[in-house]
Amino acid sequence: MNSRRYSLFLTRICQLLAAFALLLLAPVAMAAPNHIAAKLVAAPGAQAGKETTLAIAMSPEKGWHGYWLNPGDAGLGMQLDWSLPEGARAGDQRYPVPHTLLVAGLMNHVYESDYAVLVPVTLPADAKPGARIPIRVKAQWLACTEEICVPERAELATEVVLGKADAKAEAKFAKWQRALPAPLDAPATKALDAKTLRLAIPLPASVELENPHVFLAQDKVVDYAAPQTFARKDDTLLVTIPRADFAPRDPEVLDGVLKLDGFGNGLAFTAKTGPVPTGGTPLKGADTPELPALPWLLLAALAGGLILNIMPCVFPILSLKALSLARAGESEAHARIEGLAYTAGVVVACLALGGVLLALRAGGEQVGWAFQLQEPVVVVALLLLAATITANLLGLFEFAVPGFASEGSPQGAFATGLLAAFVATPCTGPFMASAMGAALLLPVVPALALFAALGLGIALPFLAVAFVPALRTRLPRPGKWMTTFRRWMALPMGLTALALGWLVWKVGGEVYFAVTLLFAVLLVLALFGVGRAQRKGRKARPAALLALFDALACLALLPAAAPEPVEAASILATRPFSAEALAAARADDKPVFVWMTADWCLTCKVNENVAIEREETRAAFEAADVVVLRGDWTRRDPEITRYLTEQGAAGVPLYVWYPKQGPGEVLPQVLTPALLAERAAGG
Repeated sequence: MNSRRYSLFLTRICQLLAAFALLLLAPVAMAAPNHIAAKLVAAPGAQAGKETTLAIAMSPEKGWHGYWLNPGDAGLGMQLDWSLPEGARAGDQRYPVPHTLLVAGLMNHVYESDYAVLVPVTLPADAKPGARIPIRVKAQWLACTEEICVPERAELATEVVLGKADAKAEAKFAKWQRALPAPLDAPATKALDAKTLRLAIPLPASVELENPHVFLAQDKVVDYAAPQTFARKDDTLLVTIPRADFAPRDPEVLDGVLKLDGFGNGLAFTAKTGPVPTGGTPLKGADTPELPALPWLLLAALAGGLILNIMPCVFPILSLKALSLARAGESEAHARIEGLAYTAGVVVACLALGGVLLALRAGGEQVGWAFQLQEPVVVVALLLLAATITANLLGLFEFAVPGFASEGSPQGAFATGLLAAFVATPCTGPFMASAMGAALLLPVVPALALFAALGLGIALPFLAVAFVPALRTRLPRPGKWMTTFRRWMALPMGLTALALGWLVWKVGGEVYFAVTLLFAVLLVLALFGVGRAQRKGRKARPAALLALFDALACLALLPAAAPEPVEAASILATRPFSAEALAAARADDKPVFVWMTADWCLTCKVNENVAIEREETRAAFEAADVVVLRGDWTRRDPEITRYLTEQGAAGVPLYVWYPKQGPGEVLPQVLTPALLAERAAGG
């Protein structure tokens, strides 16, 4: 049983004890002063046989709080035992909009300042005008601080005077009425599954929201402490909330309150099972980071793409870039055409990847940047492509179209740009993280503008060489050396193929890798046959078709990928990441290091070798009792994707340091050996 579940278990036990205490310790409670003062007040202008309103006005002492109808993970709601004259009856309690209080990982729904619980009461029909109708109620509630809870009770009394007007009392009741959540004039719908509750709440797009939160009247339906995700789709608010840990209930009807802002405004709604749309535009809520202005984000995306050229995850494709740079020295016109074609290829690839990413997220999929490398079949396709390019660079065969390396055609430059962006963008670097994270929260048009700026940044060095003669003249003149240079560039491309082979083994397992390797060898042999036919002047089409058939057969006949390993080996005492594990570790008042990685992220692997998987780091973490939560994003993981989005990141690497007290700190994406030890020493 983990720490949060243990805390919840103890909390439930304490709630039961508190309920017994309310009954058994009533005389003691009456003798001691209450920390929340209560007063029963009747609304003026009551009429016989009509409904009037009674208010139980609650005034907590400083540092104390009372609870909403559903108190959350801890606490108890108010219990009332009415004494009414014959013919009168009391209705359900109506509460103002509460606010959240997170204590030791437990979420409570509370009031920390004066509030009033309103109760409708129907008066006897035979009462005479001017009559005084006595009302009495025995009220029980729980008063708490963040350290202790005390069961309290009071016997309250008032008189309802029929027909009496009182301007001061009317103003007071009007204020209490305004604090109640307004009833929603249209029904909401809900969809429940094993992991989430999804709500569709009719809400005009013109209604402004600030740190919204949904409070449910029914208990044990959702995880109260889990982040709530909000999105807007036309005039509908879409809410996603993780389910409760302990035997979650599935009520047919849900009653709830949507908090609109921090000023006590809210809407009361009722939700029944029905269609809940997917997608929508994510909202900036309590768990969503504040976004910089769009011009700054565009500059960040441009700078991120530019820096990505020197990041470790880009190095495997430098062979293709180097050949393009070398050919750019042939003529000014040729250099500009090829520079523009390469740039167009990079930008188109980034826009395509970004568009697919946004479409998947709009469809409800929890995916992030570099999602393409989380699919084993895509990694296999990249491996076959890398093997093909390596064979071409070695001179085993020549491309007729599009001429990746040999001809230097615009088609070849464009195709090189497509491949460069597709392979070079799995990892995120400085500046790029915030821009790509923001792209997942922005509307479609500005989000795509960020993806285009990223592509422009990646292509910027080539574009500069193409249009700045001073840079181009520094390149060596074309000649026979280019053939030798091309052969040498097969080395990093071959290393890329080996790295992709390793990744196929990691994401698919041994059998998956063996099948892929067999087809990759057959592909290279078929390409050798293409080259042999080309050198002898014969038709190479049969061998080329054989190579194409081999690649398609490989993708079609792949076995099922092996299940993921439970946990990767590490010299650190790591635990698998989950929101629950993070909340439990923080509740234990320990520093926490959240480490998000993936096997296909070369920047991640460099950081792990340089700064994380080191004896100095292990010793510093052990001395400070640091909890290390490792999230492996090699395969798609919706929980990790949600956390990345909450931190404003679109991909890995992501490193977040949580001190014992206080908010988390997102660390740089390029770690130094001393950085983690310094954080551990500081707690």
